[in-house]
Amino acid sequence: MIAQGPAPVLGNSIGRFGRSNAVHVWHGRVTDLPDPADVALLDAAELRTYQGRSAPFDGHYAGAHAAVRRILADHYLGCPPAAIRFGRHLCPRCADGTHGRPKVVAPATRLDFSLSRSGPYWLLAVTAGGQVGIDIEVHGGRDLGGMAEVALSDGELAALEAAGSEQEREAFFLRSWTRKEAILKAAGIGIVAELRSLDVFPQRDGPVSIAYTDPAVRGVWRVEDVPLGPGMSAAVARDHQETGPVLLRSSTSALAA
Repeated sequence: MIAQGPAPVLGNSIGRFGRSNAVHVWHGRVTDLPDPADVALLDAAELRTYQGRSAPFDGHYAGAHAAVRRILADHYLGCPPAAIRFGRHLCPRCADGTHGRPKVVAPATRLDFSLSRSGPYWLLAVTAGGQVGIDIEVHGGRDLGGMAEVALSDGELAALEAAGSEQEREAFFLRSWTRKEAILKAAGIGIVAELRSLDVFPQRDGPVSIAYTDPAVRGVWRVEDVPLGPGMSAAVARDHQETGPVLLRSSTSALAA
């Protein structure tokens, strides 16, 4: 079960996780209009992405990425937010360094993190216990027919058809989708994978262990849903051997601590 926990304090970024290899999950909401203070924290690559987006997506992008910098700097790395340098791990499928999992290049750290955004909402997972992936989706306005046929396994499709109202069907679909994307982000190959071959057992409450047979990232992943309240679905994934607690934290307390 995911628990609410106090914000970690400054100190050794690995030591604050103790021996439990916990995952800290931070969440928040940003405004539609870009905040100049957020934009000022972005590096050159982030600025190019920000400048290439129209409203309100530019504000959402800048706000979420600035929040990541502030949280990592203030609660884990002990450096100015703008001083953090990000990069990418090599893609395990093609060894390309432009689209692998994100990583902190400087300051030196063993921390792993994953960011997901949906509209103005964002979710950040941080751990010292190996690879982690996270995903968030806001409910509403989807044509489930086309999406379900390309994203769900045969068993998941049958369970979706047995669901009741449209709201229940959407919640079931997004529970499946967020679990799948969390696994793929933890593995480092992204949503380009064949989703129908990945069954995440949305009928079961988590955590669940999911075997993934893609030759590039073959393994077993531990997935659990993140409880964010009505109208949102989210999931976090990591190696099945990592069984430390998942602690949910609000960005309000994070940025005020």
